[in-house]
Amino acid sequence: MPGFECRLKKYRQQKDLTQEQLAMQVGVRRETIMRLEKAQYNPSLKLAVDISRAVGAAIEDIFIFPEQ
Repeated sequence: MPGFECRLKKYRQQKDLTQEQLAMQVGVRRETIMRLEKAQYNPSLKLAVDISRAVGAAIEDIFIFPEQ
């Protein structure tokens, strides 16, 4: 069960980027983007920052972690 919700796909599509294009921009494999979009992978802070800059959205808007 994922511990967070990921809205990356929405923001990636708004920028008209493929998974491959975004992966190249942030220096990861396409599979990493795919797993992120399915909330199957918890990104490092650096990757989250790189992604938020690439898609032009705040980290908090892309990765939603429940309050505990």
